[in-house]
Amino acid sequence: MLVTISFYLLAFVAIASAMMVVVSRNPVHSVMFLIVTFISAAGLFILMGAEFIALLLVMVYVGAVAVLFLFVVMMLDVDFVELKQGFLQYLPFGFVLALILLAEMIMVGAAYFSGESKKMVKFDSEKSNLERFGEVLYTEYAFFFEAAGLVLLVAMIGAIVLTLREREGVKKQDVSKQIARTPETAIEMVDLESGKGVGS
Repeated sequence: MLVTISFYLLAFVAIASAMMVVVSRNPVHSVMFLIVTFISAAGLFILMGAEFIALLLVMVYVGAVAVLFLFVVMMLDVDFVELKQGFLQYLPFGFVLALILLAEMIMVGAAYFSGESKKMVKFDSEKSNLERFGEVLYTEYAFFFEAAGLVLLVAMIGAIVLTLREREGVKKQDVSKQIARTPETAIEMVDLESGKGVGS
């Protein structure tokens, strides 16, 4: 019973927060809802007996949210001074989301340690969760795994291209010109008269 309630609660919160990621106009709200989505999905994985995927989701994706937020700030030219001034207005919103996450963690922990969640998935072998995950991922779903890596590579290149700006007045290093320099082009011989310095 506890596992069923936890499952429906986590599924509802994950779907609702995923929709709010797209609907929210404020990038800060979108990032916070994205964190809730990832942690809710991690809770669902724990209930299904996939603890490794759940921890991987939290460590990799929730950690990457900070990088995502950095890209959002870079692309939207958000003023850091203005962002820090409005920090206190996000405290009530963040407090509510923190309470939701705390409730989810308590319910998932109670359901997991009660032993009911382990009855949802039956394993045929005595292999660990990580070994089973590796066998399935790199055999049956190897093509999709490589395709996902390619999509992430394209997304990373797109984010770099979008945030790369040409700025005027910035000195750049041209390695080919430096290597092609000769003593004739690099050194200028000046014949000075006695008692006179080098003028501008």
